[in-house]
Parts: sequence; C-alpha cells; structure tokens
Amino acid sequence: MGQSRIVVGISGASGAIYGLRALQMLREAEVETHLVVSRSGELTLRSECGMGLRDLEVLCDVLHPVGNVGATIASGSFRTMGMIVAPCSIRSLSEIVSGVTSTLLTRAADVVLKERRPLVLMVRESPLHLGHLRSMTAAAEMGATIAPPMPAFYANPESIDELVSHSVGRVLDIFGIDSEIRRWPGLGR
Repeated sequence: MGQSRIVVGISGASGAIYGLRALQMLREAEVETHLVVSRSGELTLRSECGMGLRDLEVLCDVLHPVGNVGATIASGSFRTMGMIVAPCSIRSLSEIVSGVTSTLLTRAADVVLKERRPLVLMVRESPLHLGHLRSMTAAAEMGATIAPPMPAFYANPESIDELVSHSVGRVLDIFGIDSEIRRWPGLGR
C-alpha cells in the first residue's frame, strides 16, 4: 500500500490553497492521503480559503491531529510514497532541518527524510534572507526537494486555480503521479 499513499502537510505560510489543491489532485489520481495541518496552518486555511479542518476531512483519507506524535505517519514502518508540505513555512522548514520537531507535521517530514523517501517542501517566503537560504540548502542536502510555487506563464493561465494547479501538478510529477496540467509545448509552435 505504500506505493499509493502520500502524506500531505499544510503549515502556516500563506498559500493554504496549495495544500487544498494537492488533496484534490491526489484524490483524482486515486492516491491515499494522510493529512496533518499545523495550528498556524488552520488559521491560514480559515483566513485564505474560508475552510476549517472539518471541511478537509472529505478530501483526505485520514486527518491526523497535529499534536498526535504517536500517529502512524510518525513511524518509518508506515510505508508511504513520501510527503508534500504545501505550503511550507520557514518555521516548519527550520524544524525539519534541525531534526528538533515539535509537531506531527515536522515529525512526519523528519521520518520521510530518514527513510530516504521523497519530501517536497513548497516553501513560501519572499524575500529570502541568508538564514532562509541556508535552511533550504540544508534541507536539500538532506534529501528534500525545495519546490517554491512558481507560476508557469508558458501555460497561459486564465485563473488563479490554473496557476495553483500547475505548481501542484509539477510537485506530483516528482512522485510519478500524472495530472492534467498544461505542459511546455516547446518554442515555435
């Protein structure tokens, strides 16, 4: 079952819509999802999307309380394809890099790294200072993929949803999960 199961984390950075869209696209791809949302992520989700945790329960297979460090996703013996943190706050990034995890979200990410599974961090911060850059470098050196959501204007997006879906679709590519996004057509067409 580990081959069709993925952990999704939503932290407190702006961009809760990325985590929401990841859940929707993973459901469309018939991938089992285990969701964990930080306390700040809950606040951002409510502020930006008008949704609470109860609204997300229908989009995931399992919703894990952020304080339950004894959950299945806190153990390397629980097999998954890996984890996406969308969005990933600098605080969550810093906990993951230090290995000093205070919540289930950062513990699950730490487990994914120690098990050498893909960990994709959709870091949301701008501008970046040297500490942020060093933390991202450290995460990459540990095996994480840093994937800040960047709009792909070659896809000629017509809505915010298309911009969000393209960024999430590119993250799903890392896991070998197909999605319906506009691909680079090449120049001269």
